[in-house]
Amino acid sequence: MIHSFEKVVELLNLEARAIEHAAARLEKSIVKRTIEILEGCEGKVIVTGVGKSGVIAQKIAQTLTSTGTIAIFVHPSDALHGSLGVISKGDVVIALSNSGETDEILLLVSALKARDICLISIVGEVNSTLARQSDVVLDASVDEEACPLNLAPTTSTTVALALGDAIAMTLMEAKGKTVEDFAANHPAGHLGKRLTLKVKNLMHESPSIAPDVSWLEVVKAISKHSLGAVNVTGKDENLLGIITDGDLRRTIEKTEAKNLENLQAEQMMTKNPITAAPEMLAFDALRLMENRPMQISVLPIVDENGACLGLIRLHDIVRIGL
Repeated sequence: MIHSFEKVVELLNLEARAIEHAAARLEKSIVKRTIEILEGCEGKVIVTGVGKSGVIAQKIAQTLTSTGTIAIFVHPSDALHGSLGVISKGDVVIALSNSGETDEILLLVSALKARDICLISIVGEVNSTLARQSDVVLDASVDEEACPLNLAPTTSTTVALALGDAIAMTLMEAKGKTVEDFAANHPAGHLGKRLTLKVKNLMHESPSIAPDVSWLEVVKAISKHSLGAVNVTGKDENLLGIITDGDLRRTIEKTEAKNLENLQAEQMMTKNPITAAPEMLAFDALRLMENRPMQISVLPIVDENGACLGLIRLHDIVRIGL
C-alpha cells in the first residue's frame, strides 16, 4: 500500500502537471481577446458557477475586485429567481463549468443572450453546449482528477482557479494598477499595514540635544525620553548624528575617568547615521534596519532639507504587527 507522504506528493505533481498542460494548450488569440473584453468592460464582471465551480467562481470574483476590477459572484439559481436584475448591459459574465452542461448555467445563458451580455467560459469540455454559446472559451480540461475514484472535482477546480488567477493578474497589469492602488483596497491586516503605514504614523517627536552638551546631559536626555537614543542637531535643527544607549555605554567604557568631565555629545555620536523620511513606508524602514551586517534598532527621521523631525524604533514597527 502506498504511503500517505508519497501519495500526497504524487497528487500535488498530478495537479501541477495539469496546470502546465493547460498553459501549453492556451492560444494567444484567445487570451488576448479575453483580456481585451475584460479591460474594456464598461460595467462589472459577473462570475458564476455551481457546486465546486461556484466556490472557485467566488474566489476569482474576489481576486478581480481586490486587484482593481469590480466583480461579483452570482449563483445561477439565484439569478434565475430574481438576482438576474444585478446583471445589466455593459457587464461581462465569466461562467465556470467542468462539464459545460450544467442546467442552471445553460438556462442563465439564454437570459444573458437576450441582454446582449458578453460571455467568457472556463470549461473542462470545449465542445460542450456552454462553450458553443460563449464568446470566448478558456480550456480547463484535465486528464484525470486527483480523487482516487476520479470523481470529486479536484484537479479540474485547481486548473480553473489557476486560469482565473492568471487572467486576473494579467488584467491588473494591463490596467496599470500600482502598489498604491492595491493598498487602497487592502487597508487592514498585515498586508494593509505593509502597504499603507508610514514612518510618520509611528515616529516619536525628536528628542534632540546640542553637540556640546556633557555626557551627563546625554544620559539625562536618553532617560527622559525612554527611546534608547537621542538625535544630535545643530543650530539650524539639521541632524549631525545620533547617540544610542550603546554609543553612550561604549564611549564611557573607553574614556578614562579623568576625561569624563570634558566628554561631550559630539564625541559620542555616530556621525551621518542612516535616516528615514516621514513618508517612507514603515515596512521599508524595518528592512532598512534589519537588512544589514549589523542590525540597528533606531532611525532618525529627517525631512527633505535634512531637518531632524524625530526617531522611529524597531520596536515601534514590530509592535504594530509588521
